[in-house]
Amino acid sequence: MYVRIDLDGPAGRLRVSGHGLPTVELVRAAGARTNRLVPIGTRDRAALALSVDGRPARIRPARGRLLRRSYRVDATVLGARYRLLPCSHVASRLLRDGRRLGTLESSGDGRVAADWTAPAAPSPLDIAVGTALAAAFGTGAAPSWETVGDIVGELIP
Repeated sequence: MYVRIDLDGPAGRLRVSGHGLPTVELVRAAGARTNRLVPIGTRDRAALALSVDGRPARIRPARGRLLRRSYRVDATVLGARYRLLPCSHVASRLLRDGRRLGTLESSGDGRVAADWTAPAAPSPLDIAVGTALAAAFGTGAAPSWETVGDIVGELIP
C-alpha cells in the first residue's frame, strides 16, 4: 500500500494520505514554542491538533524526558486507542487497544519504515495513524540506564 507523507516541520504541518487510506493531519499551533529534536516541532499536546478525514482526534504525546516510556505518544481516533512506544534505539511499537500492530522506524526525515507483524493485517486507519505518529515524533529512544550514564559521564571531569 502506497503511503504519502508530507512533513513540513518548520511550519508544523504533517499530512499522511494514500489510495485507500484515510487522510491524517497533524498541525502545530501558530506561535507554539518549538523543539528542533521533534519533527513536528513540539510534544506539547495543547499546541497540536490531530484530525482523520477532517474529524478531530485526540493526541497526547508524553514529555520525552529521560525514560524511554516518556517518549510514548497516545492518540484516540474514532474510538480506537493507539500508542507508539519506543522499543529500541531506532524503533517503536505501535499498539491499538493494547494489541501490537507492528514496529515502525523514522529518524524524523519524513520517511517511515514499517514492519506490520500482527497476526491480522493492519487496517488502513492503523497504517495511516501509525505512520503519522512515527513521522511526527520520530521513533526509538535510548534506555534510561544509558541516558543516566551519559549524564553522569558529562559531569565527571
